[in-house]
Amino acid sequence: MKEVEFRFHLHGCEVYGFQAIPNSVKGVVILVHGFGEHSGRYKNTVIPMLVSADLAVLTYDNVGHGKSSGRRGHCPSYEALLDILREVIEKAEARFPNLPVFLYGHSMGGNLVLNYVLKREVKLTGIVATSPYLRLAFKPPKWKIFIGRRLKGSAITLPSGLDPSGISRIPEEVEKYKNDPLVHDKVSPMFSFPVMDAGEWAIQNANQLKVDTLLLHGTADQIIDPEGTKAFHQNSAKTTLELFEGGYHELHNDSCKVEMLQTISNWLQQQLV
Repeated sequence: MKEVEFRFHLHGCEVYGFQAIPNSVKGVVILVHGFGEHSGRYKNTVIPMLVSADLAVLTYDNVGHGKSSGRRGHCPSYEALLDILREVIEKAEARFPNLPVFLYGHSMGGNLVLNYVLKREVKLTGIVATSPYLRLAFKPPKWKIFIGRRLKGSAITLPSGLDPSGISRIPEEVEKYKNDPLVHDKVSPMFSFPVMDAGEWAIQNANQLKVDTLLLHGTADQIIDPEGTKAFHQNSAKTTLELFEGGYHELHNDSCKVEMLQTISNWLQQQLV
């Protein structure tokens, strides 16, 4: 496997990314990480699975995350997030022309990939969305909602309220998350509210989905409500839903990760036939 870094500028931000290339390439996956984390957290689980399936991977750190520039937890707009994803899709198509293209999004990344295909024209072979951020599993304090809505256009950031213990049933994975210097717990109103609104919009418009999509969610996710994913599935004729009993938010870092990754690999191989 060969890794190559890349960078580009968009909406006044420098976006960091890298691609992982197998010896034989049958298709390409654009991987979009979750809120507060970064693309490097997928190097030991998801990316090796994709590469072993002969799929090249392009992934990146969203603005305000990881090695990309920008105030931690803030973005110019939701449309800017979709524009960044579009740029990476175009890079994938240019570097691997005439090959099947997949989008893979986790949590906030799942929100972005689902909304992207619902709102913008794109030719894709399939989508994978794990624990997609469609509805929160908890209600933020009313005072935070009130202040956030009033300050929606500002770059002020507040603690996200995410409890790291909810990402995995494996204590070591929780510690890795808590000790990762590139992980942060900051969010601005411009990042949080448009994502929440887009999640509900996606559920209501799931019947417009035209791309085969694999949805995966843990039934014990304390961060993102699996009922939101179920509702999206019920509203669409293009989705396959796989629920993991007792699974926490990061299924790829949870005790069910072997089964979960194999499920994704099998589904991707079916789309390549």
